[in-house]
Amino acid sequence: MCPIGSATGMLEVKEISARPSLMDIYDRLLRAYGPQGWWPAESRFEMIAGAILTQAAAWRNVERALDNLRSAGIDGWPAVHAMPVDALAQLVHPSGYYNAKARKLKAFAAHVCGHYGGSLEAMFAAETDAVRGELLGIYGIGPETADDILVYAAGKPSFVIDAYTVRILKRVGFDPVERDNYHGWQRLFHDNLSPDVSMFNEYHALLDHHHMAACTKNAPRCDGCCLRDICATGMGAVEMLPVL
Repeated sequence: MCPIGSATGMLEVKEISARPSLMDIYDRLLRAYGPQGWWPAESRFEMIAGAILTQAAAWRNVERALDNLRSAGIDGWPAVHAMPVDALAQLVHPSGYYNAKARKLKAFAAHVCGHYGGSLEAMFAAETDAVRGELLGIYGIGPETADDILVYAAGKPSFVIDAYTVRILKRVGFDPVERDNYHGWQRLFHDNLSPDVSMFNEYHALLDHHHMAACTKNAPRCDGCCLRDICATGMGAVEMLPVL
């Protein structure tokens, strides 16, 4: 058994006898919360810009930055490419780290305009692995952002791994061989699920929703959780008196 800290004391975690399947978790989350309808943006341009701007930012602040871009008539990568970086930084100011994020947006715009004439269709025409490798070669695009772009803008099956996904899967009882790196967790999904873009889209959104609804970082709300009876943390969680 291993303890997990909570806001009120300690939680004792016991192993469950059989680990659930990833599809069982998906089905339970979908029944509990329904379709999430991600990505919350009006165009593929905004999906990609949002994926870059949401790095270390709350989505409500990203929406303010996207509103600023719309108001300024910035509705595609050629427009970003033409805009001075300082002016772009002022528009995306609400998302935080605005100077760095403006440079990242400019780098993506330079790539798609320089190599594909500004056409996302042309850029995304290659196979998934090739597009992913290309995205990772662009300044400011890491694995999570690349996979957000692939699933939500390019319509390609590359599962998005974020801190919420790792936390939930660890609590349920999953422990991939490469547990401390992005690739190891992504392989867990790719090796055990069909490469279904729509399902990858929905699954990631549902895991993020479940984090907000129940599986928070410091004080998971196990009572009423749709995964409790298949979760190592939920099944074994009992309040313990604090050590004095």
